[in-house]
Amino acid sequence: MNEDPIKRDGLKPEFWKHKPLKSLSPKEWEALCDGCGKCCLNKLEDEDTGEVALTRIACRLLDDQSCKCGQYPIRHQFIPDCIVLKPSNIDKNAYWMPKTCAYRLLWSGQPLFDWHPLISGDPETVHTANISVRGITLSEFDINEEDWEDHIIEEPL
Repeated sequence: MNEDPIKRDGLKPEFWKHKPLKSLSPKEWEALCDGCGKCCLNKLEDEDTGEVALTRIACRLLDDQSCKCGQYPIRHQFIPDCIVLKPSNIDKNAYWMPKTCAYRLLWSGQPLFDWHPLISGDPETVHTANISVRGITLSEFDINEEDWEDHIIEEPL
């Protein structure tokens, strides 16, 4: 009996094409993250339209070079309102995610981009494609919240 091949990381190739988001294992779910860091940017939501805009203002826990949360496992101890995106809440939180986010793309029935590490096989492609926030963020400690609107960025970066 031929079974699907397993990649070295223990994940089946193109698992996201064959399973609904709500059926992914925790390891598969985490593997969908492209490492862009945009989910850690502070966002502004238009009260009238519900449209969400990204700013260059980063959460204090974001490492600007790795584009990862410096305290990911315990981030809620520091940022209580940090959204934990998971299969059970993606329906109400997908709109809050960046437009290039794999979770949002798959939730809306769109394919992953070629630069996504699951497609390219290289975690650096998100950076070389200029999709990540590497080197472009400002600290939330340095910018008054009233001035965040001055730092809105367009997607993709």
